[in-house]
Amino acid sequence: MKILFTVGGSQAIVFAVTPLASAARNAGHEVLLAADEPLMEAAESVGLPAVCITPDRMRYGQDGMTATDRLDALLELAEVWTPDLVVGGLSHVPRVFAARIKVPYARQVWHVASMAHRDRTAEEMLQPELERLGMGELPEPGMFINLCPPSLRPPGSPAARSMRWVPRVRQRRLEPWVYTRPGGRPRVLITAGTRNLVLDTLGTPLRRLVDKLTGAGAEVLVAALPEAAERLGVELGDVRVGWIPLDVVAPTCDLAVHHGGATTVATMMNAGVPQMIIPDKRMSANVAESLCGFGAALMVDGQRPDAGRDPGELIGAACREILSDPRYAERARLLAEESASLPTPAEVLRELEVLPAP
Repeated sequence: MKILFTVGGSQAIVFAVTPLASAARNAGHEVLLAADEPLMEAAESVGLPAVCITPDRMRYGQDGMTATDRLDALLELAEVWTPDLVVGGLSHVPRVFAARIKVPYARQVWHVASMAHRDRTAEEMLQPELERLGMGELPEPGMFINLCPPSLRPPGSPAARSMRWVPRVRQRRLEPWVYTRPGGRPRVLITAGTRNLVLDTLGTPLRRLVDKLTGAGAEVLVAALPEAAERLGVELGDVRVGWIPLDVVAPTCDLAVHHGGATTVATMMNAGVPQMIIPDKRMSANVAESLCGFGAALMVDGQRPDAGRDPGELIGAACREILSDPRYAERARLLAEESASLPTPAEVLRELEVLPAP
């Protein structure tokens, strides 16, 4: 089969589809990844054959603004490389494309909140494209794959094919400290993901947060994009800072402090690491609320600060609570066990291989 994977947004989306795309390649299928220009380097770093379809980064919720260019680019690609199956994500443009060329479509997401309102809005924005292409209503995806463990999904979530989260990120040459635990003290990882050049979304100055954690006896690692590492290294002194493969370092951590990105959450959850989340957008807050409800995390919402309370103090107190109370680690381990029990990408691939055409 020829399988086309489509991605847009951040590098994290590339990393999220890589396990299933790699499983398809390992099974002997031809695979292409259709990506935005800003994501091509990430695709190359994980060994996926990628083709650029637009020069600009796609942002979720903007399907209607960029749909014509994206659809035309995909249709042009299909003239010379016609897929037998299309796998997309949050955007509905690949769904339109798959329906237009009459091949099965699967949607893969990691989500804990209802997407119904966002999806309705996106579909309404795509109506002009459906009319332009002479199409009626869009068929439902042949398969809806959700990487989020069922325990975190809210009541009423759409039926989905569960799939195990398999961490996959850009790698680097490793030194022993990356994959070994420090002796006699907890390890805390701080990151703001790949969409934030600097860690200014964590609700308090980074230096202050690091000082609070080291003052409590923790070893602190700061995972940041290479572009930010030089400046942060000067600011933070002897703290290790730079591109740290989260999948490798996660099993050595006792706590992760971050912005609530789904990829970061899932990678830490996969390793059984409790989390302190300062969400940088509503979607991240939904993820954080679900984890908190399960007992594997705490959240400080920097967008909605407590009146009269310093966010830095709240974050520091939450970190101390997680590190001192073993119940957070116990709940995090339960999530890791649930995630490990879900079907692997290779198992889900076998079902994708026999999806009927619309």
